[in-house]
Amino acid sequence: MYYLKNRILLLQACLPALAMALFYLKDASAVNNVNLSIMAVSCVIFVVVPMMAKKFLKNTDEYILPLICFLCSISLIMMLRLKVSLFYAQFRWIVIGMVLMFITIKFADKLLQLLDYPYILGLCAIIIIGSVIIFGTEIGGGLNWIIIGPFQIQPAEFSKLLILGFLATYLQENKNMLNLPNRHWIFLYLPPLRFLAPLVMIWGIALLIFVYQRNLGFALLFFGMAVMMTYAATSNKSYIFLAAVFFILASIFSYMMFGHVRVRVEIWLNPWADPMGKAYQIVQSLFALGYGGFFGTGFFHGSPELIPIVYTDFIFSAIGEEFGFIGVISVIMAYLLIFFRSAKIAFACVNEKYKLLSFGIAGTMLLQAFIILAGDTKLIPLTGITLPFISYGGSSMLSEFIAIGLLLAINAREKNRA
Repeated sequence: MYYLKNRILLLQACLPALAMALFYLKDASAVNNVNLSIMAVSCVIFVVVPMMAKKFLKNTDEYILPLICFLCSISLIMMLRLKVSLFYAQFRWIVIGMVLMFITIKFADKLLQLLDYPYILGLCAIIIIGSVIIFGTEIGGGLNWIIIGPFQIQPAEFSKLLILGFLATYLQENKNMLNLPNRHWIFLYLPPLRFLAPLVMIWGIALLIFVYQRNLGFALLFFGMAVMMTYAATSNKSYIFLAAVFFILASIFSYMMFGHVRVRVEIWLNPWADPMGKAYQIVQSLFALGYGGFFGTGFFHGSPELIPIVYTDFIFSAIGEEFGFIGVISVIMAYLLIFFRSAKIAFACVNEKYKLLSFGIAGTMLLQAFIILAGDTKLIPLTGITLPFISYGGSSMLSEFIAIGLLLAINAREKNRA
């Protein structure tokens, strides 16, 4: 693993510099001193930050941050390729995110005390999600954003951290009661309704708000988070069955009630019915992945710009086209390694709240990556959600770094206690 860590550090330092050199060969006039400076600084940051974290937290995981910096370097490379005007903005969000990560680590003890107030966390999450209905602005067909001056904020990215905190504490405090077989129906073993009600209420309200906002990606993500953490806390398969039934019924209801849900499903089932209209994005995504093959078309030799808004929802397709299967599998392996290292942190925790929160952070990141990868490849209907640490977006980048800061702080805290 030490060998792997050093190779990742070397790779993420070299990738941005190599990308800038290729960019210069492609269009020398587009390479200015600002872009060169940003790329040089990023090469240094992606090596220095993991080293700083190692000094700052002596007893924490040494491999998660190098892998995240690798994903961030891919992000900068793709911004340089897809939309140069977003290159500086994405670099800025990465730097701010890293600063927030260290601030989170510094004040982790105070932040983790908020876990003692699960219902407040859950209520705040619902308020933040619902605030978009009152103050939000519709962008790209979804009511997901609040605009404050020059900034566009996606509140759902931050509310997921509050939901994770609520679930970790509520499930830990009520684990025994949730496993109590008070009601037995066929093969289902369920606890008293009063212990299920808060959990179901949080699920239901969040899902309804997201569907109303046309934010299907977060509806699926939040539902998956709740099911994943409930099963992790209880090991009760009855909850998996109930979740499947709830999901099917909610999907049928949403399909019947909301036109935008019907459009997404129709595009998923048969994108070739309207390849130049509603299904244009997914069709171009499939073409891009097909053209990439095993080795890819080469950096700056593909046509990912044909996919609308490629730098957010379809950045995985752009990677697949120009870097091929090798690039795709590298990104997937990075996410899997981050998940396995994060899960290892969770399993090592003695404190049950920290164990569930750590597992929730690990599982949510992997689930979010799966949702967007599955949507881009037409495995599931397209949901419109960011690829963690790669897609363009400040809200996503900041919330992910805060989550990683909590994860690393929990790891160091538990190791020091041991």
